[in-house]
Amino acid sequence: MITIKEAKTKKELTEYIKFPFSLYKDNEFWVPPIIADELETFDKTKNPAFENAEAYSYIAYKDGKIAGRVTAIINWAEVNDQHKKKVRFGWFDVINDIEVTKALLEKVYELGKKNNLDYIEGPMGFSNLDKVGVLTEGFDQLGTMITWYNHPYYATHFEQLGYVVEKEYIESKFPFSNVKPEFFQKASEVVKKRYELTPINFTATKDVMPYADKMFDLFNETYAKLSSFVPISEVQKAYFKKKYISFINPEYIKFIEDKNKNIIAFGIVMPSFSRALQKAKGKLFPFGIFHLLNARKNSKDMIFYLIGIHPEYQNKAVTAVMFNEYYDTFKEKGVEYCFRTPELSDNHAIHNIWKHFEPVVHCRRKTYKKDL
Repeated sequence: MITIKEAKTKKELTEYIKFPFSLYKDNEFWVPPIIADELETFDKTKNPAFENAEAYSYIAYKDGKIAGRVTAIINWAEVNDQHKKKVRFGWFDVINDIEVTKALLEKVYELGKKNNLDYIEGPMGFSNLDKVGVLTEGFDQLGTMITWYNHPYYATHFEQLGYVVEKEYIESKFPFSNVKPEFFQKASEVVKKRYELTPINFTATKDVMPYADKMFDLFNETYAKLSSFVPISEVQKAYFKKKYISFINPEYIKFIEDKNKNIIAFGIVMPSFSRALQKAKGKLFPFGIFHLLNARKNSKDMIFYLIGIHPEYQNKAVTAVMFNEYYDTFKEKGVEYCFRTPELSDNHAIHNIWKHFEPVVHCRRKTYKKDL
């Protein structure tokens, strides 16, 4: 017998968050989240995503034991401003029982139909800065803190229930030894001189913060044309500055200014926290924080989290300037491997940026869609 319960209380949400810890127990590729961070994500008083969204989290039980979870989301900015009548679902995890999957997704259907929406899509979070997609290739690859891991049967469940692929994402990696500076060093000097550009590097987080709002504004402008893009609000800017910017090693944040002190490009690279999070086992204290701080400073694997270039400069080889700055930092730090976060498989412009580094696609993921 399958029953569904909405997780409302802190105790229920903690049970919801802890379910993957048992589902992926002893799986060497799954990366656990920090439980306190996940609780904050679902706290309407703390997560500014609820400024323009509503969400309901559900737990499935089979024969009295937890068997799955899902969060149904409506991003009202997306529905009202972009006229995309979509109900999202995310944080989806389930045992290998398609009836449990069906029961969980019925709750998402109900929310969509109740609000006269047209279709359902997922897995995805509240916004473009959340995790996205169900893993379809790369089950033997270590996950990251900014992607979901899942068993191979997830996609099979969706397809058997009549879902179709909406978007496909790829993740790729390359050894730092593949990076040949001659591809961009000379171009970097030419571009800086031609357009009067100045790279900005940091050693302290406090020096990054005055630029953060401009960076988020540029992010909104850079990614506005992407499907399902929802701009970051002023409240969200403050939240992300506090939660993320303050934790990233400032040496891995790069900006480029024009002659008028306008930010025309930014890069955010994160050291891999995957092994540190596995050691932390969902808890910052008493020892988890030390594993994370060690990774922040000493990890040899880097994740290219975000790169943004103002539309006016996107075809002017500004990436050469950005890569030149990162090359010097990575070489000094002894970086060994570079990873790219999920990128739309048909975004050929972004793929061409990396082609000289001979990246290898090691993971693929998809979102699935179904009309209501």
